[in-house]
Amino acid sequence: MSNWYLQNGKDSDVVISTRVRLARNLEGFPFENECNNEDKNNILNKVEEIVPSLGYGLNLLKLKNIDPISKMSLVEEHIISPEFAKKDDKSTGILLNKEENICIMINEEDHLRIQTFSEGSAIESLTNFAIELDEKIEKKLSYAFSKKYGFLTACPTNVGTGMRISVMVHLPALSETGNLNKLFRIINNFGMSIRGVYGEGSQSMGDMYQISNNQTLGINEQEIAKNMQAITDKVIEQERIARKYLGKNKLRFEDKLYRSFGILKNARLLSSTECINLLSDVKLGTDMGIIRELDDAKVKKLFLYTKPANLQKYYGNEMTESERDSKRTELIRQIISN
Repeated sequence: MSNWYLQNGKDSDVVISTRVRLARNLEGFPFENECNNEDKNNILNKVEEIVPSLGYGLNLLKLKNIDPISKMSLVEEHIISPEFAKKDDKSTGILLNKEENICIMINEEDHLRIQTFSEGSAIESLTNFAIELDEKIEKKLSYAFSKKYGFLTACPTNVGTGMRISVMVHLPALSETGNLNKLFRIINNFGMSIRGVYGEGSQSMGDMYQISNNQTLGINEQEIAKNMQAITDKVIEQERIARKYLGKNKLRFEDKLYRSFGILKNARLLSSTECINLLSDVKLGTDMGIIRELDDAKVKKLFLYTKPANLQKYYGNEMTESERDSKRTELIRQIISN
């Protein structure tokens, strides 16, 4: 079976994926930004010792042993953060399973960043899964915890539950109809943040955005999940309404989508940015049943394997930017015609 990022789930026409992240620190150690090399090594060793007893098929991978392209491919899959991938630190690592629906970053901003992933909208089930995994780790390692505040974290905005639920959404129709800013205000009023696909400080790509909760203190995990579900349902509803509106001018709408599909299928050079913008239209057309030449599985592959690092991993060699722009179009035609 394909990994989660190559599958479609509930409400996948709007919700690309769901991630639940728990920030945790080990008792008796300074926060990561105050740790010396010995502290970091001790943390990594403590985690390594408990891996066999955790289960879930988890394996420890030390970042120093992962080549740069493979690290960036993990970023493109949203499994590790861009900042973590850039760290030149021998005491960093990840616990990763074969399905890649679990990734625990070690010595990122916190000692542990426990992450669970799923395709589509899966807030409740993924929250329960993350809590189950967290409780299993806590039986092996002592966390830094305050009876008054909850879990203690390097960044004050994570104190409390340490939980951040992020939902990746595709909002091309709201963008096309000029209603995105209105939606952003609603999201902010609900105490949520909306950012680019790679989190804080990143830009939107292909009309994709990441919605996350802000509040972690004075609220429990189930309440966070419930609030995230409510705002996600509202976003799905508004995007689908906007799609119906665009579909009223059928000929003009279909022309726009098929022009993007035509360029994608026939171009001989495509940059990464141009490709993802074209794919945004193509995904919309496929989801709405307008573009029938593709299915969900092919669209997922196109999004993943046309990204710079995954493109190079697919072909098994490093490429210059111009070489990638050419090879990208070859791979697109291969996926479409397969």
